[in-house]
Amino acid sequence: MPAPEHAPGGICRRTSVPVAPERRMRDRPGGSMIQAIVTSGPTCEPLDRIRFLSNHSTGRTGTGLANHLTGLGIRVIHLGGTRSTWKGECRAGRIHPFTTTEDLRRRFDSLARERIHAVFHVAAVSDFRFGRIGAGTDPGRRTRGKLPSREGPLPAELVPTRKILPALRTLFPRAMIVGWKYEVEGNRKSAVEASRRQLQECRSDFSVINGPAYGKGSALVEPDREALHASGPEELYGHLSSRLLSRCRDESHHLTGADAE
Repeated sequence: MPAPEHAPGGICRRTSVPVAPERRMRDRPGGSMIQAIVTSGPTCEPLDRIRFLSNHSTGRTGTGLANHLTGLGIRVIHLGGTRSTWKGECRAGRIHPFTTTEDLRRRFDSLARERIHAVFHVAAVSDFRFGRIGAGTDPGRRTRGKLPSREGPLPAELVPTRKILPALRTLFPRAMIVGWKYEVEGNRKSAVEASRRQLQECRSDFSVINGPAYGKGSALVEPDREALHASGPEELYGHLSSRLLSRCRDESHHLTGADAE
């Protein structure tokens, strides 16, 4: 295995080794297959039927990851935001759109009964939704049409949305859970520290950190190890898929050993 290099800021860099066909683990004990959920794109919280609150997200990273995993023989369920601007092909076996944060949460709830081996939560989920709008605005008017601007200023209440990532461990207790952390302020070191806090708070296995605070590229963060730098999406996909395949291989060996006993 190639020796790790070190990127700026004490980040460990290791060149990904392509997964050989015989190691793709298409088949698992009992004939079952590896199944993963990948989310991508933004949620959108409507103000009325025309306007909405959202995060900037193209959906490209999540779609690329879904395609990468599909190419390894992994069954992928892709949950994609309808406001994604990336229009490239998604080759996942199952594709489901979502709109609001609550809609995405319902998608996750409906999949909790299935055997899921990994959840890659790449989607940019809005931290807020609209609450009360104006002093005398008819709530039904927001869903029927467009709020007029000629009536002057329109005070709008922003209410925090329910966080999805912390709920995934309860929904998928045996799955490998990977969250994303986008940091704007600070530097590479503080960004990685924020990613580590996310791991503890959300009980996830890995966190991917990116954004202006981290700088170019991204890093895969896990407990008690140096953050693993990725200079581009394909390198990140390799880091993530190798972790998933290794985890499933270890589970397979454990089950085989238990059967032998």
